[in-house]
Amino acid sequence: MGAAVTIMLIKERQIVEAFMRAGATSAASAVHPSDIAVDVTNIGGRGLIRRAVIREADEGRYYLDLPGWEALRGHRRRVLFVVLLLIALLALFLAGQFPPGAHPS
Repeated sequence: MGAAVTIMLIKERQIVEAFMRAGATSAASAVHPSDIAVDVTNIGGRGLIRRAVIREADEGRYYLDLPGWEALRGHRRRVLFVVLLLIALLALFLAGQFPPGAHPS
């Protein structure tokens, strides 16, 4: 499962970077994904569309919503921080329960 998440995140970043390179960051500058060699129907693209990071302007033309992308990245960072904090707290709790040299029974 970790590999699948990693692949999805890599694909998302590639899609976002392609839209940024094309300058497609507003409805007025929207592009057809095929013009920038991007597939928005794959796992990474569908997720970005669902989260309104990639938005459809008209007639199959899409653009990158930069504030939406930054918000998604910020949210992911906060979730990662909370998960790591919980793991650290659990490790500290378990270390207190089983001091060095003691064997759990």
